[in-house]
Amino acid sequence: MTAMQLDPLAPIRVADGECLRWDDEADLLVVGFGGAGACAALEARGHGLDVLALDRFAGGGATARSGGVVYAGGGTAQQQAAGYQDTPEAMFDYLRHEVGDAVSESTLRDFCQRSAEQIQWLEHQGARYEGSVPPVKTSYPSDQYYLYYSGNEAVAAYAGAAPPAPRGHRTVSSGQSGRVLFAALRASALRQGVRLHTQCEVRRLVQDACGRVLGVEAWRLPEGSREARRHARLARWADDLQPYLPALANALRRRLRELELNHGERRLIRARHGVQLSTGGFVFNRAMLAEHAPHYLAGMPLGTGGCDGSGIRLGCSVGAVPARMDKVSAWRFINPPLAWARGVVVNAAGRRYCNEEVYGATLGHAMVEENGGRAILILNRQLMRQAFAQIGPGKVWNFQRLPALLSMLFNCKRGKTPAELAERCGLPAAALEQTLAQYSAAARGECADALGKSPAFLASLEQGPWYAMDLSFDSPLFPCATITLGGLRLDEASGRVLDSAGRPIAGLYSAGRNAVGVASNLYVSGLSIADCVYSGRRVGAHVAGLVNAVQATRGEA
Repeated sequence: MTAMQLDPLAPIRVADGECLRWDDEADLLVVGFGGAGACAALEARGHGLDVLALDRFAGGGATARSGGVVYAGGGTAQQQAAGYQDTPEAMFDYLRHEVGDAVSESTLRDFCQRSAEQIQWLEHQGARYEGSVPPVKTSYPSDQYYLYYSGNEAVAAYAGAAPPAPRGHRTVSSGQSGRVLFAALRASALRQGVRLHTQCEVRRLVQDACGRVLGVEAWRLPEGSREARRHARLARWADDLQPYLPALANALRRRLRELELNHGERRLIRARHGVQLSTGGFVFNRAMLAEHAPHYLAGMPLGTGGCDGSGIRLGCSVGAVPARMDKVSAWRFINPPLAWARGVVVNAAGRRYCNEEVYGATLGHAMVEENGGRAILILNRQLMRQAFAQIGPGKVWNFQRLPALLSMLFNCKRGKTPAELAERCGLPAAALEQTLAQYSAAARGECADALGKSPAFLASLEQGPWYAMDLSFDSPLFPCATITLGGLRLDEASGRVLDSAGRPIAGLYSAGRNAVGVASNLYVSGLSIADCVYSGRRVGAHVAGLVNAVQATRGEA
């Protein structure tokens, strides 16, 4: 699939909205019905607005295929039930290091202040959360646990003055929880009267002479048709096969595109008060990734085929400006097995460069941005034995177990001495020997670890034999998942899209990974969905405020 096939056309420009014959209309038109789209629709509908949502596929987007984790804190009911006393200020103190300058301090404070209420709001929509915490840190907890440290909260260098608190609220379900979270949002939206048109692709925006976005040109497959049923199957197969057979998945998407181009029916849909773009990021648009972040092309795209940058490009077609497009999150998780995180990760020079207990996206960032994508994990026999035991059947998820098992069986080199291991891996022997000696000294308590690793995560590597696994960014046996974090620039108080002069484009909004938000710097598990809830609801509330103001003015008249 080429980027050209997915580029939106130039907008339809008319003198005013009365020049066109509209096929449908709504107060708020939501383009992309995933997490951010559903939350915007629900918020607007809760204020009495007429809302129509359009989705190129069946809805759900990356949210429905995610782990269903919502980053929340400040004293949620689940944190309190687990015995943790979190505050919005403590949450802010931690997140400002992860979020950086992606959003303003006032926006981040508001995000933290409203965090506990966001979980309550999701529960009101039908999602469930609970305060069961796993006994050890993990990248994703088992079905026994639903509250966990989903970032670097418990790592000393990130913890701050307040006691650390778990903030990863996993939606209660069996298996990956994203589908259950989105199912609750979708059911609530439809129950409350949100209209939804699936298999409906927006290809152009409609603008008036003053630059206001009036609506969209959409192409929808005939509902219930043979082509629509085939389109649904191909979309599902492509997303399911993507992690294992990407070439086949891309071939299926090309057939999808042919169906859309040959059988879609054109519709002009008017937005009386606003269009929200919430179609996700652009990790599946390889041309866009090559333009903005080429060093991430070797990663494994994570999400769905809808994460193709179409919403970002729609915004750009009417003068919007994207930002932070070089920000991509690479997920190099090495726990579980916990024993891996007790070893050392070195670069091509045989030197450590990151505390191995940190969150996987933090390690991935250091690997790609600072060390040329190289990551070689060094363990000894004792840690290898522990690792095999820790990923036994039924102990961890298969998506955690299988890559680790494949690496230990087929991606592992052994050395009777550190020098022999270094030779087999193409590493400088003296540097590797020094790295292992310094690390082992810290593990024995003779000195503090140079990178601040917690004592519980240290293990002496003075006894061999030693093993090395190449977990570099381009590893075929241990693929590194990636998502894009940049998007359209916004007015943070309203979610309105900004033009090159920093002025809001009338009638145009954006949310989720379609836009710059709280999750647009360094990724933490659950932060993207939390931002979808926050930014989507922000748009719904702002548009409702505009409608109420218009109605009040008319009432006074």
